[in-house]
Amino acid sequence: MKAAETARTNPPQAARVKELIEHRNALGRELVSRTNARDDVVSELRRIEGDIDVARKRRERDEQRLGQTAIARDALAMQEEIAALGNRIDQLETLELELMERRDEAEAALAEQQALLDETTGEGRRLSEEAKQAVASAARELAELERDREALTGRLPADLRSEYERLAARGIGAALFTRTTCGACRMTLSPSDISAVRATPLDEVAHCPECGTILVRTNESGLNASAEGGVRFE
Repeated sequence: MKAAETARTNPPQAARVKELIEHRNALGRELVSRTNARDDVVSELRRIEGDIDVARKRRERDEQRLGQTAIARDALAMQEEIAALGNRIDQLETLELELMERRDEAEAALAEQQALLDETTGEGRRLSEEAKQAVASAARELAELERDREALTGRLPADLRSEYERLAARGIGAALFTRTTCGACRMTLSPSDISAVRATPLDEVAHCPECGTILVRTNESGLNASAEGGVRFE
């Protein structure tokens, strides 16, 4: 029953689910960081694209004006500005290509992080579902064990049942006594204590002298009759 109760309150998947939640939070923070980095590059790229558009329109306007002017001085000034705008556009287009490359790298890094997050989320959901099923199974097992215990203890004498329930309220009510060892406290009894248990009739309750638990005696208890006399417990 203890194992079923442990499975109900602390399913085996719980520790891993807790790890995954912490890992997912860390992945989520990194995802936000990479998203911001991508957005910064995209914002800068849009600004450069806007600057290129403005420079191109201005160069087109100057080229049109150049074809309409008859004043040499004005024509020379326009030619110089057109040349400067051409250089400016070349620089901006080079920067644009660099930003496009950085954007692609940022998008790849973001997609990679999203994939890790999705993978962690998927595992967490799967384990959470398994944990729910384990808890439900353990709850059913506990209910069955409780019914079995009620059926069994219902056949016990009232005083024995009362004593068992008193002991169970503080820890373990009864435990197997196997190879001279108490199944509750795991203590191996001394020769004198073993003799005392051996001398206790089957129709009387034997207690562990260390922890007070009711000892359930079987053929595996190591209480075969000795030369001192006593009872073999079947």
